Amino acid sequence: MSDPSVPGRSCPLSYRTRAAAFAAGAATLQCDTLWIVGGLYGNVCALERVLNLYEAERGAKALVFNGDFHWFDVDAGDFAAIERGVSAHVATRGNVEAELARPAARAGCGCGYPDWVGDDTVERSNRIIERLRATAQADPEACRRLAALPMTALAEVGGERVGIVHGDADSLAGWGFSQEVLATHDGLRAAERAFEAAAVRVFASSHSCLPVMQGFSGSRALVNNGSAGMANFAQTRYGLATRISVAPSTGALYRLRAGALFVEAVAIDFDAHAWMRRFLAQWPAGSDAHASYFGRISQGPSYRITQALRPSAEDARVAA
Repeated sequence: MSDPSVPGRSCPLSYRTRAAAFAAGAATLQCDTLWIVGGLYGNVCALERVLNLYEAERGAKALVFNGDFHWFDVDAGDFAAIERGVSAHVATRGNVEAELARPAARAGCGCGYPDWVGDDTVERSNRIIERLRATAQADPEACRRLAALPMTALAEVGGERVGIVHGDADSLAGWGFSQEVLATHDGLRAAERAFEAAAVRVFASSHSCLPVMQGFSGSRALVNNGSAGMANFAQTRYGLATRISVAPSTGALYRLRAGALFVEAVAIDFDAHAWMRRFLAQWPAGSDAHASYFGRISQGPSYRITQALRPSAEDARVAA
């Protein structure tokens, strides 16, 4: 078992959140359609595509960037472009933004990596955040904005409550809403308890980098969009965003119903060739980000759409 005190695996106390805080809180967003974009990872091409898709959305709408919108953008121009695009909308911080704005002792990248992630990946991520921090520190105003971002948000979509987190209901860098944990009996039970404590219809997260859309009893849904800025499925190059709305879209890759809401995964089909050129200019072969991510950027992870969509037993009976 890995040492949880190791930088990159540790989780600072300042990252702690409580599911019950959602039940006691009031929604700060009200809309009929909510877009949630996690894991942009400094991909300016994906940001441009997200904003174009969102602009085409009609009706009462809101867009939330729920953390880790920075990561690969060590170029000052790309970093500034991400800041401009994100700051025009609602944002919550991820572990990346937290460790850029207010680095915690021995937190490293703040990812809170679990045992199944190798030590070499953890060490590379710690070095990536150090290089990105040098870019961020050259923009003190951006660091002040990042430090002021909340860790969670609560929205009402068509009158239904949606809890927005970066990791899970208990931690900014929690992995309880990852596809790996939700594949276990204990993980599903823990998520059910979070729903009960939070009194929400939908939980939306990212952080753990692979997507999952899990149905629960009582017509509830947990959606993790994986990454808006990187490929999420084998032999693909598009990112994913979450769309939650009172009406379905025509372009969803997959969806679940949650009460009156349609919870959807939407492809962010950015210019993959342009993005690859930008990535390689900042992270050439031999660099830490290239070693950890270029395979996924160019070919996608070994993960399929059929693995991401996980209806509840109730949903499966309805579909049958």
